[in-house]
Amino acid sequence: MEAIVTLLQHDAVLIVLVMTFLARMGVPVPAAPLLVIAGGLVTTGLSLPAAIFAASVVGNAAGDAAWFLAGRRYGRRMMRLLCRISLSPDSCVAQSESLIVRWGGSSLIAAKFIPGVSVVAAPMTGALGMTWRTFLAFEAVAAALWTLVFLLLGVLFHNQIRRVLDVLSSTGGIALVALAVVLAGIIAMRFWRRHRLLVALQTPRISVDELRSLLLGDSAPVIVDIRPASSLQIDDRMLPGALHLPLEEIGAHGASLPRDRDIVVYCNCPNEVSAAVAVRKLRDEHGIGRVRALRGGLDAWFADEQQAPDPDETERAAPSASMRA
Repeated sequence: MEAIVTLLQHDAVLIVLVMTFLARMGVPVPAAPLLVIAGGLVTTGLSLPAAIFAASVVGNAAGDAAWFLAGRRYGRRMMRLLCRISLSPDSCVAQSESLIVRWGGSSLIAAKFIPGVSVVAAPMTGALGMTWRTFLAFEAVAAALWTLVFLLLGVLFHNQIRRVLDVLSSTGGIALVALAVVLAGIIAMRFWRRHRLLVALQTPRISVDELRSLLLGDSAPVIVDIRPASSLQIDDRMLPGALHLPLEEIGAHGASLPRDRDIVVYCNCPNEVSAAVAVRKLRDEHGIGRVRALRGGLDAWFADEQQAPDPDETERAAPSASMRA
């Protein structure tokens, strides 16, 4: 404990600033527990509450501002990156979209306290076109509230915190190993839960090539875009002739979809999880058998489209080939 107290006594402001900034950038560092400890030490006079409060607010704002700028500049590419690196990629972005569309700038305040959503909210507000002035105003309030909550927790439970620090200092390396095992167990559990979700959502898929073949046939399939409206603001690409029907509405409108044609649903999320959920709903709740999810989703369709040869260029090249012959 003496080492922790000494470190916070001499460098508390710098440590809180750096740790909070790293946490907002998505690095798994214990910024919130550190603030609680700092709050507990405030009662002993070993911490400067005003300076620590300011350091936490600045670290919060700086980290979120970096993500906000990335969201404004890179839009859907940034959201796709966050989807893939998140431990809960199939839910965090959807939750953030819903939160931001419903509450606007005030969603930044709520997002601070929702694991997984907190890192995604800032870049998503940027991608959705929020102004810098609005973002910074709500970010300042959100950072201040987040900081106050954990500092006050430390003040309220300062006796318990000191006892915990005493235990940690006496057990030394054993306590660190125990904490590492708990953290590894939490991460493993989240991966296992995601694996179970993916297994449970194994549904029929259709490839981009198969879908293109169906579109050339006599009875074209019904294509359904199940992304939320906020996703269309970030990425307005759609498959040709697609019907926009958000996932939360698919159950209510499933009865209106035809039974005598193929139905292809797509999203733009990892492993087509949302599309798989839609397929399950249409099969189980409405008895639609000819429904499949597009493998790879929106990105797979447009990636294939970019690789496909331009028909006009092919026609122009054909006469030249004949002349050479």
